[in-house]
Amino acid sequence: MDTYNGNSIVAMTGKNCIAIATDTRLSTELMTIDGNFQRVFKVNDKCLMGLSGLATDVQTFNALMKFKMNLYKLKEGREMKSSVFSNLVATSLYEKR
Repeated sequence: MDTYNGNSIVAMTGKNCIAIATDTRLSTELMTIDGNFQRVFKVNDKCLMGLSGLATDVQTFNALMKFKMNLYKLKEGREMKSSVFSNLVATSLYEKR
């Protein structure tokens, strides 16, 4: 049985700053399973990724992005830029259609 909470993510930018926030509650039906479920992940020093949806999807997609980031770092010998990471997320989501 997978768990889902009607979660959402909000993000904003300002002068020389950004903020990204989400709920941390993980539940199934009316029962709370965890009050500290991670949905915002640090990609690198200049990039954050926030994921909403089913808990297993969040964990699987985060693991896939880490895997692809590590392959990029091994192949290119450098950290991935935020714009490249954005394209990686878009193509990774599109390939599942």
